[in-house]
This record gives sequence, C-alpha cells and structure tokens, in this order.
Amino acid sequence: MYTPTDFKNGLTLEWKGNLYQVVEFLHVKPGKGAAFVRTKFRNLTTKKILEESFRMNEQFKPAHVERKEMQYLYQSGDNYAFMDMKSYEQVELSKNDLGDNVTDFLKEEMVCSIMSCDGKILSAELPNSIELIVQDTAPNEKGNTSSGGSKPAVLETGATIDIPFFVNIGDKIRLNPQTREYQDRVKV
Repeated sequence: MYTPTDFKNGLTLEWKGNLYQVVEFLHVKPGKGAAFVRTKFRNLTTKKILEESFRMNEQFKPAHVERKEMQYLYQSGDNYAFMDMKSYEQVELSKNDLGDNVTDFLKEEMVCSIMSCDGKILSAELPNSIELIVQDTAPNEKGNTSSGGSKPAVLETGATIDIPFFVNIGDKIRLNPQTREYQDRVKV
C-alpha cells in the first residue's frame, strides 16, 4: 500500500475504483495542525486532471501498470500505429487514447512508452526531450533578442509552440513535449 509520503511524479495507483497517475504533489506542513499532501492526479481512463489533498495516514492500492517501449510507425485516419520493440507486434491507438499533447509531437520512428493495465492501453508518453525542425515562423526582428521575448512557430509535426526570436525556419530545436517549452537549438 502507498501513503502520500510515497508520492512521486508518474506514480500510478488505484483510488476510488479508478487508476490515477500523480502529475504533481506538494508536501504542506502548516504551522498549526497535521501535515498533508496537495496532489494533482490524472485519471488514466478519462485523462482529466483532479486536485486533492490527503492526510499522511491515508493509504492507496498500487496499480500494476506495464510499460512497453514502442516505436511510432504511421498514422491511418484517426489511428496511430505502434510497434513493440521486442516482439515486433503492432497495435493501433486512437487519438483519444493518446491525447493531444502526444499526437502533436509524434514523428515517424519515435520511441514512446506505452502504459497498459490488464491488457488495456491507458496512455502513451513521449521522451522528456525531442528534436523537431521549425517549418514556419516570423522573421527575426533586430533589437528583440535582448528582451527575451518569443514568437510562435509551426514545427514539422504541425504543432505550434513559442520559440525565441533568434530561431529561424529550418532550424532544429529541442523541446519538452510535456510542457510544450523550447529548450535549445540543436547544432547540426
């Protein structure tokens, strides 16, 4: 059994008959009263985020979730085909199974972590850092580099994120797909 002291980002557990994944947590020790943990959960079935606070003595049942490394192959309509890297078995997942944050950044041959429980696929996770090419963005404006501002850019997958002014069309950038934030420009 888990207690709130065991919480860490990515932990999966059963609570109220549903499977949840810890997205964010904060241990709070008020000056008066008992300590508690403020938590953001993602319901793995509905993909909705839920915020709850728990006392330290509450218990949670661990969820037995299997993770497989699978390579993205191609898109067919609203379905996305993945191949198991060990058994070469192929599976198709719908856009609803994956979520917008995953489908926005999927690129052929990208390896993702697919989570399943009792044979049912729950979600897919992209690597923490991915490299994509900027397809379209506004031209660089002189004088704006010191302000630390940003401009929107369309990437090769069709996703739009904010990038610094000095990045141009054709540049390869590294980004965090979970937060949709630019990290740095990749030197070719």
